[in-house]
Amino acid sequence: MKRPEVLAPAGSMETLRAALRSGADAVYVGGKRFSARSSASNFTDEELAEAARLCHLYGAKLDLAVNTVISDDEAAGFCEYIKYAASVGVDAFIVQDWGCAELIRRSVPDAVLHASTQMSVHTAAGARMLAGLGYSRVVPARELDRDTIKRICAENIETEVFVHGALCMSVSGQCYMSAVMGSRSANRGCCGQACRLPFSAVGNKEKCALSLKDLSLLPHAGELADIGVDSLKIEGRMKRPEYVASAVNELCGALSGNAPDMQLLRGIFSRSGFTDGYFTGKRTDMFGVREKDDVTAAQTLIPQIHQLYRFERPVHTVDFHVIMRENEPLTVTAVCGNASVTVKGEVPSPALNRPTDLEAVAKQLSKLGDTVFTAGKITADIAGSLFVPAGKLNELRRELTNKLSGLIINENTPAFSVNGYTPELAPASRREAPGRLPLRTFCRTKEQTAAAAEYSEYAIVPEKLIDESLLSKVPAEKIIVSPPRFITDEDKLRVRLKSLRETGLTRILCHTPDHIALGKELEFRLHGSFTLNVYNSFSAEYLRGLGLEDCIVSVESTVNQINSLRTELPTGAVVYGRLPLMLTRNCPIRSEVGCERCTGQLIDRTGRKLPVACSKEFVEVLNSDVLCMTDRLGEFRNIAFGAVLLNDENAEETAAALRGEKPSASLTRGLYYRGI
Repeated sequence: MKRPEVLAPAGSMETLRAALRSGADAVYVGGKRFSARSSASNFTDEELAEAARLCHLYGAKLDLAVNTVISDDEAAGFCEYIKYAASVGVDAFIVQDWGCAELIRRSVPDAVLHASTQMSVHTAAGARMLAGLGYSRVVPARELDRDTIKRICAENIETEVFVHGALCMSVSGQCYMSAVMGSRSANRGCCGQACRLPFSAVGNKEKCALSLKDLSLLPHAGELADIGVDSLKIEGRMKRPEYVASAVNELCGALSGNAPDMQLLRGIFSRSGFTDGYFTGKRTDMFGVREKDDVTAAQTLIPQIHQLYRFERPVHTVDFHVIMRENEPLTVTAVCGNASVTVKGEVPSPALNRPTDLEAVAKQLSKLGDTVFTAGKITADIAGSLFVPAGKLNELRRELTNKLSGLIINENTPAFSVNGYTPELAPASRREAPGRLPLRTFCRTKEQTAAAAEYSEYAIVPEKLIDESLLSKVPAEKIIVSPPRFITDEDKLRVRLKSLRETGLTRILCHTPDHIALGKELEFRLHGSFTLNVYNSFSAEYLRGLGLEDCIVSVESTVNQINSLRTELPTGAVVYGRLPLMLTRNCPIRSEVGCERCTGQLIDRTGRKLPVACSKEFVEVLNSDVLCMTDRLGEFRNIAFGAVLLNDENAEETAAALRGEKPSASLTRGLYYRGI
């Protein structure tokens, strides 16, 4: 069994040193731009180069998180940043945005790509597709159980799994709460953590119904290794060095068969303790907040943890051989793995008292404290009664280790093919505005579907709703099949979609890469949802090349951005409905009051009521206000259709919405004008 990589976070140089000195095999960091943790200190360009050198000295890897969505205006700067990062030795790039991945490939053709957890991959089919697209590693959604993780590990792609740290309530990449409520987009690296604020199903102003405990799978580290996980990832690029050092140290111990000290880890940082998340499939006792006792414990433990990374960690063994002869310069050779260095000193002088022997030489050369080296074999070829001052031996030792360090860094630094690519977009091509913008309607009931079929180009229908009775009322050619946004049983869904395909249904809505993979496999016509987070022209073009016929752009886009997209892929925009703020595997209402007392909504600290749509295997928390742009459709000059999102509307209300009538509910223009 191969030991998994221990992958640590670092938001600063101090934290990076703490991670390496505590035993990390790899570190992931973010730069000053394009990182999904913009609130961390993050690394300047100079610090990034230094971080690469330090990681490679330890024999560790450095992964760079460029896992935000970017705009067209940022593409040129993004490419230059990628080229710089590749030139200083970053080992891999963690990406979310389809367009970013393509820009990386064009700028650095042999770059190593890791698919961020924000891509929302949660099936073996999705992982398999990414492998075929050239990704070397996938970070699956954190909401998976052990069996699903095991299936993904069986694919021809490395698997990286979060094992310790903060746990988001929403599936990563599928959270729009911070953006909609405060214009701080998680997909742009600016999450305001609105979920940690009070929410309650019954108006309890002290209840934080969307705040989960921190995750810790350290007690399951051996099991994760057994099922084939390649990298065990610690969350926390905004955390202190002591947090990272303790987590790395305990994880390394767990992989060696030792029981992790969970009390220590809880004392350093937790939210009411830890949860094993979704790994066991139980999903119980997962909610928690940061409490006063948690803070007090950390203040006591932090000085103790500092000792874990006070000094450099020896990771290389060095053998020395000394040649000491009359009338010849002292020669010392150091060998470390494949690296060999020889240095010469002064000519030894005749010994007046005690000559320098092997014991004296070994004493000085083995003084490798606070370096990454430890002494191995020390041999000497000494002819005559000669003397070399201890200080001179120390100087040669330092020179040798400095030169060895340079050779080791060079040996571990990847050499990528960086080219002169500059991003270019096709000339803008405006489509003829239709007399009436076609609509596609996301339905939740058969009643809505029947009404939508009359007024819409297509009804987007959950696969669980489709049966003979529905198809007898709604023509198959009017339906786009909507699979579950989160797939909990890949095999069952594949069988179900295949049976729907055989009934004559030909179109599928793709919420995530998983749906693209299954849709292609079953030969559906592919339509992209806004949850693919298409925020730039490069993403749209890439998805067109992947086989999508059209795609709804990100709900975080502005009207001006949408109008400026330069792509041959027909695009749509959400023009009506309650935006889903979160996609969750946990029901916050069930956790607080139980299913039997379901209120169907959450209330925030300001009194706003957020509807909660339950689909048993997952939950969608919806916005309190209804997005309405039906009176401003003329401002969208570059879309082929509008998308309508329904929740609990009846047939009459559905028809009214599709006719462009405003609802009585509180309205919003979303992010179309204020942006993120």
